Amino acid sequence: MVRLIIDNCEVVVPDHTTILDAAKSVGIQIPTLCYLRDLNEIGGCRVCVVEVEGCDQLVAACNNYVLDGMVVRTNSPKAREARRTNVQLLLSQHDSQCTSCVRSGNCNLQTIANDLGIFYLPYQRHLAGEGWDFDFPIIRENDKCIKCMRCIKVCESVQGLGIWDLTNRATHTAVGTAGVHRSARPIASHAASASRIARRARCASATIPRPCLTRSLIPIRSCWCRSRRLCVALGARNSAFRARRPPSSAWLARCAAWALSMCSTPTSRPISPLWRRLRAARAPEQDRQGRGRQPRLAHVYELLPGWVRFAKARYPEFVDSLSTSKSPQQMFGAIAKTYYAKVLGVEPERLFVVSVMPCTAKKAECALPSMVGESGAPDVDVALTVREMVRMIRASHVSVDTLVEEPLDTPLGFGTGAGVIFGATGGVMEAAVRSAYYLVTGKNPDADFFTDVRGLDGWKEAVADIDGTKVRVAVAHGLGNAARLLDAIRDGRVSYDFVEVMACPGGCVGGGGQPIHDGCELAAERGQVLWGLDANAEIRFSHENPDVQACYSEFLGAPLSPLAEELLHTDHHAWTMPNEGTC
Repeated sequence: MVRLIIDNCEVVVPDHTTILDAAKSVGIQIPTLCYLRDLNEIGGCRVCVVEVEGCDQLVAACNNYVLDGMVVRTNSPKAREARRTNVQLLLSQHDSQCTSCVRSGNCNLQTIANDLGIFYLPYQRHLAGEGWDFDFPIIRENDKCIKCMRCIKVCESVQGLGIWDLTNRATHTAVGTAGVHRSARPIASHAASASRIARRARCASATIPRPCLTRSLIPIRSCWCRSRRLCVALGARNSAFRARRPPSSAWLARCAAWALSMCSTPTSRPISPLWRRLRAARAPEQDRQGRGRQPRLAHVYELLPGWVRFAKARYPEFVDSLSTSKSPQQMFGAIAKTYYAKVLGVEPERLFVVSVMPCTAKKAECALPSMVGESGAPDVDVALTVREMVRMIRASHVSVDTLVEEPLDTPLGFGTGAGVIFGATGGVMEAAVRSAYYLVTGKNPDADFFTDVRGLDGWKEAVADIDGTKVRVAVAHGLGNAARLLDAIRDGRVSYDFVEVMACPGGCVGGGGQPIHDGCELAAERGQVLWGLDANAEIRFSHENPDVQACYSEFLGAPLSPLAEELLHTDHHAWTMPNEGTC
């Protein structure tokens, strides 16, 4: 243990503790900008500098360790003036038009500048003024970059992609895309990583800008105002709406009361490929001869477009092993403009389908040429992130907490516990195994008979016993872990029957479109909320959803029927990557 004095307070902490953590242990908060625990501890922003007695120079608190007898002053005039000057210099190369910034009011840089009393800039402004394609869902505005390096470290260490890198040198140093294509092109291949980085960045340099939201709101509000069109919305039950702290199962009902009819996904999507595998595994031996044991890679429930883009860009040899099932967003759009239109007795053209998802890659997905109906109209007209939905609610000046709850519309308004846990890593696998057990045996298992895939380990393995048939499964979340898993499968070091991959760490509860809480990562807590909602759900099996059963009996016919295949499945080769064939 080490004894030291911080701001006249005696502190005792273990050896190899940083000054930042030592101060935090006694309630002393030292401001930081670039710091990201275990990832970015470089002391580059110089905002966390403190004064150490006997040391001529100020030291960064985030990457300097305590020493026995050390005397530290975190808010001395020398330290405070240095912080103020450093932040002023950062702001001299920063677009400070806060009123038009997407992070205004939720910005640590803004808070630190106010705390330091910076109300004018004494230094001449120098902005890079680099252009970008503002039609792309993720916008890179270098004028808002503070060079904290967090985006580079998250992209490199968490997602394992290496999209971002430093460009130029000295005063011209900037953060840009790695390689020769310094544009949106490489990022278009990895929208999941870019959206995740947008959440972890300290500033709004990489974000979903308000121009995108504005373009989305125009047709939505136009739809509301036109009596000839009906607005149908799909709300992600596993988003921050449902995974609030404390949890509230009424949150979606209040959102429905606010404006939209929030509907659930019409089918438990990953069950079909797993069911096919189990039927093959339980077939007579002579029927199985000659069949290889290629891994079946399940799509991610909420971040399927990001995962598929990653596989197409980095592991094209696995594309044919991917489940062909559409994402819930696209399934819902296809069902809404066919079955739901039939139930309502309206022409499909009258339906305007909006999805609200914790994902930015959904925006690009709904624009794919393969995601259209017979008439050529898109299955989903507009895809919003949860953050954009929150802004819409705030802009309406209505407190959702005070609204009277409205029931979700039927059909397709009922959700099961299995559907809720899809948002947490391992939830897709657990929900699929529950229903696969029933589809194979004709009876339900205990809903909690297979929970080995829960938890936040980056790469989990388990064996599910389905009435004597052993099913080897794996679960990975975060593209860095996904790459390790796919490398091992490709090299023949491991073999599985069913694999679940989620692009964002923690699953969709940590998606790039979720609300930003600066300095907090809430994926783990949100995931626990979802498991709790599942445990208390009225129905915990996807195949028992009455709305899903009605959809099949009245319209689709049966699972894997020709109509179900046409509406609920897609061809991953029907579209190409922006940089396909160039890298």
